Amino acid sequence: MIAEKSSQNKYFEAVGRRKTAVARVRLFKASSKTSDVEVNKKSYKDYFVLPRQQKTVVAPFDLLSLQGTLKATVRVRGGGIEAQAEAVRHGIARALVVMDEASKKRLQRASFLTRDSRMVERKKYGLKKARRAPQWNKR
Repeated sequence: MIAEKSSQNKYFEAVGRRKTAVARVRLFKASSKTSDVEVNKKSYKDYFVLPRQQKTVVAPFDLLSLQGTLKATVRVRGGGIEAQAEAVRHGIARALVVMDEASKKRLQRASFLTRDSRMVERKKYGLKKARRAPQWNKR
């Protein structure tokens, strides 16, 4: 679902995923020098409180030196907060490729375009977790 919308407010749209988190990202040309990433109608700094997660979200902009030139609105749901941050990064990177195909190589090298397919393994019967066996006692 990568699309480009042509209207008065032109934007570039892409979807990012990680585990069960799905982020729909729209990139706009920033009208002012203060660019921001808005996640679920909040600033990304309010939504992702840990500095590690904030750096993850803006990493594609930092890599391409686009801070201050673009504005992103993101709708993210599902998964945990860490998976959501990585889903937003994936979506922003894919939207940047839709906007400018020349940036694809640098984003691929940083592995921002690769969808991390690792998922939680299912729990098996007779075990405490996916692989954790019950404690063994001798008597």
